[in-house]
This record gives sequence, structure tokens and C-alpha cells, in this order.
Amino acid sequence: MAVSSFSEAGKPGRGRRVILWRHGQTSWNVERRFQGTTDVALTETGVSQARRAARLLAGLQPDAIIASDLQRAAHTAAELAALTGLEVTHDEGLRETYAGVWQGLTHEEIITRHGEEYAAWKRGEPVRRGGGELETEVADRAAPVVLRHAEKLPDDGTLVVVSHGGTIRTTIGRLLGLEARYWETLGGLSNCCWSVLGEGARGWRLLEHNAGTLPEPVLGDDD
Repeated sequence: MAVSSFSEAGKPGRGRRVILWRHGQTSWNVERRFQGTTDVALTETGVSQARRAARLLAGLQPDAIIASDLQRAAHTAAELAALTGLEVTHDEGLRETYAGVWQGLTHEEIITRHGEEYAAWKRGEPVRRGGGELETEVADRAAPVVLRHAEKLPDDGTLVVVSHGGTIRTTIGRLLGLEARYWETLGGLSNCCWSVLGEGARGWRLLEHNAGTLPEPVLGDDD
């Protein structure tokens, strides 16, 4: 069932917009090493990416910024906060997927050591990667955070959510009402790119995906 845009106050189609922005590059992204909830810092390139993207997003005149409390997301969000004067609300519900023993492994190491588990996940089966969270559990914690803050927006307001590739994908899937096995059809986000959800009378719609730059390789947990 699609997630309705009707609020508890009964206002359909208020025209609100949610921008889901992935953090800048980290050294583990470059190494194709699964980060999950490991708190990895931005590289110098990641900081530059965040500053460039922040200048673009500031032009959209956001009303609020929320972010994962992991430093790669928090530092990305801080660049936009510096330009807009908005305070960032940090919420651990926006963290990346916890992936147990997968965390810290490279893509190749995951394939070698956990190939069957990886293949099942790619087929859309519910898998606790590395003994960690299911994608539906990530959506269960992240999507309500986004909806709660979106509900506080004025009509036609804009919320920027600074999070992680996997968490953003599951949140988009949940808000669009897609079955979990189809979430993989949403391609991953490049570092510091974003997706835009717009609110209409029949629910949330995906307006843009992986926006913000020319197409770049997706480096990270979600490739």
C-alpha cells in the first residue's frame, strides 16, 4: 500500500518536498569497503563534494535539515547548515544499515566469504547481511523519522535528509509504497548526490534520483 500524503491534520497534497542527500566520499567508499554503522570520516574530496552540493541545495531554500549522527553524514549536513543558518537535527534512526561481520570487508571479500548471502540479497530476499539488520528494519526506523519531520513543514516546505545510500534507498522504497523485494530497482546514489520526493494528493512521488552531478560510479555499501 502506498504511503498517503494525508497528514493526521487531514491536509492532502500540501506540496511538501523531501530531499534525501547522501554523504560525501570516505576512504572506505574508495576502497569499496562496507561501512554500515562504522563511523568513518569524510576525505578531503568528500568535504569538497559536500561544499559544492551544499551551494546547490541552499538555492532550494530548505526549511529544515535532519541527519544521521554518523560523522560522514553529520559533517556533510554541516556544510548546508553553514550556508542556510538552519540547525541540524541528528537522529541515529537515519544511520546506515548495520551489517555485522560484513562491516570493514571489501566488496571482493564479501563475495568470497559470503557469496550465497550476497546473491540472496541481490535477488531481493530478506537477508540479515553479516547477521545485521534486514532492509525492512532499516526502513522501519528511518522512514518514520523522515515523515515526522516532514509533517512539521509548512505547505510547500522542503526538508533535507542527510543519510546513507542504503538507508536512503529503503526509505524511498517505503515512502513510495514499493514492496521490499523491488527496492533494489532504485539505483544507488553517488557520493553527495540526492533524490527528491514530492508530495501530491495520492502520496509521495519520486521526482529526481541521483541528482546533483553528471553520472558517476556509485562507491559504497549499496553498489
